Amino acid sequence: MQRSISNQNSLTPLLYAALFIIYTALSGIYLFLPPLFALLYLFFAKALKREDVFSLFLVAICLLFFEAQNSYMLFSTIIYFAFIHRYIVPKIKQNFNCNVCVNFSIAFLVYIGFFLFFSLLSNIFLLPMPSIDYYVLYYIAVEFLILSLL
Repeated sequence: MQRSISNQNSLTPLLYAALFIIYTALSGIYLFLPPLFALLYLFFAKALKREDVFSLFLVAICLLFFEAQNSYMLFSTIIYFAFIHRYIVPKIKQNFNCNVCVNFSIAFLVYIGFFLFFSLLSNIFLLPMPSIDYYVLYYIAVEFLILSLL
């Protein structure tokens, strides 16, 4: 008897999520590995666009592991991604015609914007201020290249 499953391709996202969790642990040890934060935003945006709940759930799990690895507040990345996806990225896509400019601005916005967002949360909840280092520029450049290839 054959089963009819609505989501036939559910093993591939699970494999990607498992590989990302392993990669997140390695990027915490080796600083030359970028955390693939902008790539997670891209997957988050695609899951929202397709209205794929399973992929969105897996991206949320990956974001929670990213938050735990980097000692961020719980659900802060998900809230930030939802905010920029709803309000900021449509304005960027409306103002820029070239795809390269959009990819660079998304990579820049994900890293620098999240630092500013987390600084705001730190002020609100009286937490220590986060620090930013020069690795972020390297991460933006590498993830911009990755986004340009996709």
